[in-house]
Amino acid sequence: VCDFPDPLGGMMDLAYVCEWEKWPKSTHCPSVPLACAWSCRNLIAFTTDLRSDDQDLTRVIHILDTEHPWDLHSVASEHSEAITCLEWDQSGSRLLSADADGQIKCWSMADHLANSWESSVGSLVEGDPIVALSWLHNGVKLALHVEKSGASSFGEKFSRVKFSPSLTLFGGKPMEGWIAVTVSGLVTVSLLKPSGQVLTSTESLCRLRGRVALADIAFTGGGNIVVATADGSSASPVQFYKVCVSVVSEKCRIDTEILPSLFMRCTTDPNRKDKFPAITHLKFLARDMSEQVLLCASSQTSSIVECWSLRKEGLPVNNIFQQISPVVGDKQPMILKWRILSATNDLDRVSAVALPKLPISLTNTDLKVASDTQFYPGLGLALAFHDGSVHIVHRLSLQTMAVFYSSAAPRPVDEPAIKRPRTAGPAVHFKAMQLSWTSLALVGIDNYGKLSMLRISPSMGHTLDVNLALRHLLFLLEYCMVTGYDWWDILLHVQPSMVQSLVEKLHEEYTRQNAALQQVLSTRILAMKASLCRLSPCTVARVCDYHTKLFLIAISSTLKSLLRPHFLNTPDKSPGDRLTEICAKITDVDIDKVMINLKTEEFVLDMNTLQALQQLLQWVGDFVLYLLASLPNQVRPATSFHPPSLVFPDLSSQPPCTGHPCSPADLSLWPHHTSHCWCRVRSMAQGSR
Repeated sequence: VCDFPDPLGGMMDLAYVCEWEKWPKSTHCPSVPLACAWSCRNLIAFTTDLRSDDQDLTRVIHILDTEHPWDLHSVASEHSEAITCLEWDQSGSRLLSADADGQIKCWSMADHLANSWESSVGSLVEGDPIVALSWLHNGVKLALHVEKSGASSFGEKFSRVKFSPSLTLFGGKPMEGWIAVTVSGLVTVSLLKPSGQVLTSTESLCRLRGRVALADIAFTGGGNIVVATADGSSASPVQFYKVCVSVVSEKCRIDTEILPSLFMRCTTDPNRKDKFPAITHLKFLARDMSEQVLLCASSQTSSIVECWSLRKEGLPVNNIFQQISPVVGDKQPMILKWRILSATNDLDRVSAVALPKLPISLTNTDLKVASDTQFYPGLGLALAFHDGSVHIVHRLSLQTMAVFYSSAAPRPVDEPAIKRPRTAGPAVHFKAMQLSWTSLALVGIDNYGKLSMLRISPSMGHTLDVNLALRHLLFLLEYCMVTGYDWWDILLHVQPSMVQSLVEKLHEEYTRQNAALQQVLSTRILAMKASLCRLSPCTVARVCDYHTKLFLIAISSTLKSLLRPHFLNTPDKSPGDRLTEICAKITDVDIDKVMINLKTEEFVLDMNTLQALQQLLQWVGDFVLYLLASLPNQVRPATSFHPPSLVFPDLSSQPPCTGHPCSPADLSLWPHHTSHCWCRVRSMAQGSR
């Protein structure tokens, strides 16, 4: 059951709530721990447990499309223990799941359907629970240049960052696979070979193994992997390891190296030494940014959050060594050292953390540019508290940017969390959260299994000029168009009055790109325009036109793909492209003059292929004849046009064709005998042969 409340227009408000009433409450219970992941296709995966009559638990993975939350697909995972991790790949079409028994499964879409999933490969570290899981990096990293949002070229707004894959095949192609960390301090890597074979290797993070309660995985630009671990106690150090993966003699090899560690600042403060005994959350600020980490230490009632950064610092050298070796004095040795960037005051107990995925650099220069341009998406991370509230705080300064309260009575932001009255029973709070890929939406699943979707304002409560707000939304739409990500979360913030301007500006920016890029993005911009026009009653009539054009492009691509050059050393253009170019240049309606400029052998297809496409070719012929017959009527007011279910006009009054004998079989193919009869189409086909 989905509840869609009215928009409130604040910094964060509720978009909808999903409750699973089709399951009896006695058999449905949230899983412990609760895992949740949000893909770039705006598919959300999360876990629950179903209890049978004999008290057996079934571990279930649910796949939810954010645009149609009422249509939930559930997959029986067949995990024997609780699912601890879920992780989408970069394409959003495959999902990793790991459990407390060390089993990892790779789920993929069957026939590209979001409601059909199958698991064919996986790995196992028997009896060792998985605490962290990630796909290997494919080397694709994009940077957003907010200060260049007004540039004409997409290449200036979104640039490719030099980033090495975790592992490469012959020719530099990235190798697919995943890496996981277990509770006993093991790191396991599984590689997917092109043949379908899985290479798996397991190695200890260090010689002296210890318990790992929390872990996270990040990647460096040089192709290495960094793993952060903690044993759960704030009195123990947070350890960091560099992991290198390679393939030697058809076997996966793992090499590890210890990196500098850190102690949380709250444990070194005499006034707070024993106040926060446990580390409850450990996260790198970005998947491809291993130099910055977020830590949260908690007690039974409160928490504190700290942000740390790894920096290179000069190592002081004694004057004696400088006199002995002047070279040492000229070039000061450098070491890596963790430095605290910021820390919060005492907060209510943190129950969940969600980090942004928008690739905005966290250097001081880029943050200042984002602040000057008033571009706020991607600058904040989300913290959920046991009192039911959610705070968006700055990624580095940890200053509060937006607040959402689940209760009806709002609380002031500056009220100390420790003074708030507590209810007798457990408060409803989020146990798992995820931010969308543009940071404009937030999903949270509470301790009763209810899913809530929150909208995060792009302005974060600041007053923005209308044109500036439109430019920010347009910038994010262009980012989704270039990356291929779904843009549903952006549509949450588009008002009906913005639709016309956004569609026009989007088309204007698209036409500024080079022809090759326009061809690549042609279908994406049509789909984007259709989804935008659906939001306004003034433009909803265009939706059918855009979908129709997408449909015709799909048919055109299918037919063109069947044509192959007669010789391999032909020019770059395919037979279909050359036919299009010739038809554009030759305005003569005589088909014979067009055929003279074509190589007819390139248009010969196998008989079995022609039989398989008979119905499609029949539809295309009917459609073309209908268009030709409708041309004299274009002076009349335009009407709604639906090609898949064509309605033919009554043309029986028109004179029959002359010069081409039509057989009864030919006439039966066309509902009304017109001057554009099938014998003409047949002669064109004969000429092609």
